[in-house]
Amino acid sequence: MRAWIPSPPHHPGRFVSRHRALAVLLAGTALAFSPLGGQATAKLPVDQVGNPACFTPEEGATARGGFGADHRELSAAEQKAIDARTAQILKAKAARGLAPKAGRLAAASVPVYVHVMRSSTGAGDVTDSQISQQIAELNQDYAGAESSEAANTGFTFYLAGTDRYNNNQWHNDRQSTQYRNQTRKGGKNALNIWLVDFSYLGIATFPWDYASNPGIDGIRVQYTSLPGGSATNYNLGKTASHEAGHWFGLYHTFQGGCTSTNDSVADTPAQSSASSGCPTGRDSCSLPGLDPIHNYMDYSYDTCYNQFTPGQSTRMSSMWTAYRA
Repeated sequence: MRAWIPSPPHHPGRFVSRHRALAVLLAGTALAFSPLGGQATAKLPVDQVGNPACFTPEEGATARGGFGADHRELSAAEQKAIDARTAQILKAKAARGLAPKAGRLAAASVPVYVHVMRSSTGAGDVTDSQISQQIAELNQDYAGAESSEAANTGFTFYLAGTDRYNNNQWHNDRQSTQYRNQTRKGGKNALNIWLVDFSYLGIATFPWDYASNPGIDGIRVQYTSLPGGSATNYNLGKTASHEAGHWFGLYHTFQGGCTSTNDSVADTPAQSSASSGCPTGRDSCSLPGLDPIHNYMDYSYDTCYNQFTPGQSTRMSSMWTAYRA
């Protein structure tokens, strides 16, 4: 998930400061703090429809998303329960020969449906070329093609369909439950991407929630974040890669802060909070390892992103097998 606040209309394309963004979203919202591994954590501010929104900690930073019923920060107990449930499903599928053998990963070609939510004046009408470039970006990132340290996840993507709507409410992500239920295509293995203009860069659903609410499954992405878009520092198409990571079952690398549970992936070093920009050498936890600022599941600039880890690849494979295969 990524969140940003667009500037007023007379300054198009510019981002406002993180403090102003917080002031907007914190209006009427109470914060509660509790210790977590020596770090203070806060209940997240909410957006205009009551979904929690998360922010990076530094001045001028943008964050990748807000979520709520779709996508939410989970407690260590909730993470443990989900992992236990997933293990049971995988065991049952393995007994029926429906899971990859030990040491092997699931591999799948994922159909992608892109829904372009235009305003009545045509704002948000990304080009077919941008959509093609976005699919290419997903394939590059999930193939581990950007770094020698990156894992090839085994997942590929192809464009299964594009549709375009003229609706001001949908363009601004209003009535989101309604429009997703009306427009979503494909089954549980299909990645639906809704391109909208809202206060976030992206919002995603988790795979284990598909069974209870299949009509909203997918990711919502700020249309200016597609390749060639106007979202400064976030216009290489990597917001969709980040949000798709959640859709596959990954948490943020800073999930849980400086704890051993962290993001439920062993080879992503713990970090106390989200990164901003590309802070080389950042080490926000006393636990081993530098912060994984180049990981697609941090909040770094698009130019800083270049990898998923083998552990994340394994988790995606398990989640796919359990919930989307």
